[in-house]
Amino acid sequence: MNPLIVIRGGGDLASGVAIRLHRAGFQVAILELEKPLAVRRTVAFSEAVYEGAHTVEDVTARLVSADQFQVALEAREIPVLIDPDANILRNQFVTSPSSTFVVDARLLKSEPEPLPVNVPLHIGLGPGFSAGENCHAVIETRRSHTLGRVYWQGQPQPDSGLPEGDPRRVLRAPASGRVRGLKSIGDFCREEEAIAEVGGQQVHSPFNGILRGLIHPSAEVSEGTKIGDVDPRNGPEVCRLVSDKALSVGGGVLEAALIQLKKAGLDS
Repeated sequence: MNPLIVIRGGGDLASGVAIRLHRAGFQVAILELEKPLAVRRTVAFSEAVYEGAHTVEDVTARLVSADQFQVALEAREIPVLIDPDANILRNQFVTSPSSTFVVDARLLKSEPEPLPVNVPLHIGLGPGFSAGENCHAVIETRRSHTLGRVYWQGQPQPDSGLPEGDPRRVLRAPASGRVRGLKSIGDFCREEEAIAEVGGQQVHSPFNGILRGLIHPSAEVSEGTKIGDVDPRNGPEVCRLVSDKALSVGGGVLEAALIQLKKAGLDS
């Protein structure tokens, strides 16, 4: 049996997981918000919500309705549905609870609400999940020697509350409103150069670097929301390639899925 793997969230980390699973031969689908808040949009399948379709490293995701779901899978694409509550899991014409795995990649960093149905494998990414309590397995998402490891009991490292690396790289909204980009993803930014404007206030680059991500201008944000990311490295690959972290976490999800199939005697 080749299970359908439903991923909640389509940001850059979730998209790295989706690509790993897709390339390994699994059928993968993504559930997203009506207005996704991904920052690294060039490598996030959530961008399909805004654009209709989006390709990352030669893998295409397409925004679909429930009746188009199977068509996208048969075309070897990743269907993206606007379904933040995972209601598709109740639709047995599209998903079968006995042969559907769920990966929660929303990175809410808080305890999740229960799934609407029971599934044989529910994988949580990062803080907020506890294996054996609110999911079956947890994947470590914090950079360390345990990044990408699978826990079948217990919790991953707690949220540090700080961005990884230089904290200045993360750009946050100085006010509520929509983000008006003054630079585009992939542009070189000089220190103190204006990158975006929110609520009439400008956001400036903290140092020289590439604008690695910027939230979609259609999304409404609150003051303090992460809206951008500047990378001091100048290579274009920082904008077009899935990160090493996303691939590592994706490897952990793949490991958990294969272990579950082996336990169920369905790996042949």
